[in-house]
Amino acid sequence: MSEEALENIEDVLAAHKLSVADYRHIKKILGREPNLVEIGIFSAMWSEHCSYKSSKKYLNGFPTEAPWVIQGPGENAGVIDIGDGMAAVFKMESHNHPSYIEPFQGAATGVGGILRDIFTMGARPVANLNSLRFGDIDGDSETARYQRHLVRGVVEGIGSYGNCMGVPTIGGEMSFESCYNGNILVNAFSLGLARADEIFYGKAEGVGNPVIYVGSRTGRDGLGGAVMSSDSFTEESKKLRPTVQVGDPFTEKLLLEACLELFKTDYVVGIQDMGAAGLTSSSFEMAGRSGSGMIMHLERVPAREEGMTPYEFMLSESQERMLICARKGSEEAIIEIFRKWDLEAAVIGEVTDTGRMELFWHGEKVADIPVDPVSEEAPILDRATSRPAYLDEIAEITIDDFERVPNQEAFEKMIACNEVVDKSWVYEQYDSMVQTNTQKHPGSLDASVIRVKENGKALAMSSDCNPRYCYIDPFKGAALAVLESGRNVAMSGARPLAITDCLNFGNPENPEVMWQFAKACEGIKEACAEMETPVVSGNVSLYNETNGVSIYPTPAIAMVGLNEESNRVLPSSLQGENNRILLLGVTKGVFAASLYMKELYGTIGGRLPDIDYAAEARLWQFVVEANEEGLLESAKDVNVGGLAIAVAKSCALSGIGADIELSFEDERWVFDETPSRAIVEVKEENIAQVAQKAMNLGLNIVSIGRSGGDRVRINDIEMDMTSLRDIYFGTFKKVVEQDL
Repeated sequence: MSEEALENIEDVLAAHKLSVADYRHIKKILGREPNLVEIGIFSAMWSEHCSYKSSKKYLNGFPTEAPWVIQGPGENAGVIDIGDGMAAVFKMESHNHPSYIEPFQGAATGVGGILRDIFTMGARPVANLNSLRFGDIDGDSETARYQRHLVRGVVEGIGSYGNCMGVPTIGGEMSFESCYNGNILVNAFSLGLARADEIFYGKAEGVGNPVIYVGSRTGRDGLGGAVMSSDSFTEESKKLRPTVQVGDPFTEKLLLEACLELFKTDYVVGIQDMGAAGLTSSSFEMAGRSGSGMIMHLERVPAREEGMTPYEFMLSESQERMLICARKGSEEAIIEIFRKWDLEAAVIGEVTDTGRMELFWHGEKVADIPVDPVSEEAPILDRATSRPAYLDEIAEITIDDFERVPNQEAFEKMIACNEVVDKSWVYEQYDSMVQTNTQKHPGSLDASVIRVKENGKALAMSSDCNPRYCYIDPFKGAALAVLESGRNVAMSGARPLAITDCLNFGNPENPEVMWQFAKACEGIKEACAEMETPVVSGNVSLYNETNGVSIYPTPAIAMVGLNEESNRVLPSSLQGENNRILLLGVTKGVFAASLYMKELYGTIGGRLPDIDYAAEARLWQFVVEANEEGLLESAKDVNVGGLAIAVAKSCALSGIGADIELSFEDERWVFDETPSRAIVEVKEENIAQVAQKAMNLGLNIVSIGRSGGDRVRINDIEMDMTSLRDIYFGTFKKVVEQDL
């Protein structure tokens, strides 16, 4: 055993983000002093990014089971049954810190990483979404210019990787708040399809079975990435570019095809992507899931650079790499498959029954660590929580505290804001039609939809979160994110089935942030349980703060739903002239943390209403069933900006005007954001049936106008279609390209 004397142990621990208590614990586990390789391994595996040490306490108790769930949290991705022997495999991950430091590569490798999580399970990726948060992009300040640079870099990185892989990016969301000025969020979602009985898992079992490294060679890129992602930002952080991985989508495309070819054989016992913490996390996770041990000879790992050390091999986060546990005797056949695809493949070790990870370097043992304690004894922190004082300061704010603004003026301001306008500048850089299965493409509003050729069904998916809601009430805000994402899916005619989440929060060492996190988790648990949409996979991203300023709580939720007939996908924009427009649900005058309050008064505050899950369930059921019966022409949920913005977006997208008249107790309520509402477009001959169906379900329904014409009118608001479409489709490009 190599005994590297560790001098200046305090400095070594500080560099690896380990405490003195951690060090004592490591010595107890090993029964001796650790060497540098072992310190590096413990540092990576016990980082926030890999161990969830601050969050694990609150993640326990998420609803994770349902008759359609095949695999819940704990594997590379979640899996649900979508009928006829087919399964959908999906997950969402964050790549926040790398994308702020180096936007192109950070975002690109975020896409690459999530795609590997999907095809590692044996699924071919068929759809990507993204959930993006940026700071202030308006104006000529240094901050705004930098944020626009980040927008352009991130979008280019996402497009570049996804397009090269031949996986369509079919939708997503993007919003802007000043809290993201120092810490943007880049959350990537991917979904793949597989046979339900051909799912592969990340395990290493069977004594003597070979451990095979495949994919790209290992370099020094990404060293310290997992640890970097587990720390806050300062001005020094921009110097951390070496910790950002460099992606090669062309290699990953080869890796995808090689893996899918391999999966047609019976050679694979288990397979794991090398993501954060690289070879360390993949080997320990595979052995840990199986209760086995492993021997690895690190000099056999294909290297991209000269003079690499065992420490660097174990902690590199070079992209496009996998670790395979194979059946003994299949080694040459596997190597041949990867050689055919011009990829590296090398037998680097074997499975043992010792329960230990034994690492060798040219015959010398350089690490010997029991597997279980690395994951099972990772610190689980019970961090202090404290309700933020600011909540009391903002709770009583209402729109009545401010001078009234005429509805026309309010509408003109809100329809042109970056949160509302069409983001075609973004999605036109993504190939959304490759694979030719996209039915509801980017910019179509609400959910995005792909058909499943194998069973004639369609999968709808949507990512959503309103950070302003979460800022004023993390519990209700997170619950509403589940409902909004599910409502989007229902608006396409699909039944919501399950979620994956990406929980983005500030510094967990701040008790107020931990309180926000705990409450958001409770909100997700309650909403998922009430709506029968279990959590099947997810990710936690903490330390999203810069110079002590935390982001708003941002628990991004991606919902996946199933439409039994791919030819019954419901649009979210108006479809014809002289159809009736109906409002579903009850309007209660909710302006807490609304777009109206932000855009008109520069304020975020108020109290969110109690959540009526039964009302939400009735809305979903109504739209899904009415669509199955062919009663609806289109459906659009009412969300940010209220009824006025929902109608305007539906009109702008279709090019068809609308004439809306309805009475509220306050004329400003056309902008209210009461949840559990939608507008539906119905042909005259179907009105009676639609009304009866709503009544049977106890759902409030009212006729508010008709489609058609060359203008949009909503009570005292009016705009011609030409002006509306110019604003809606032309604004974002002007903003984001003004520096070029």
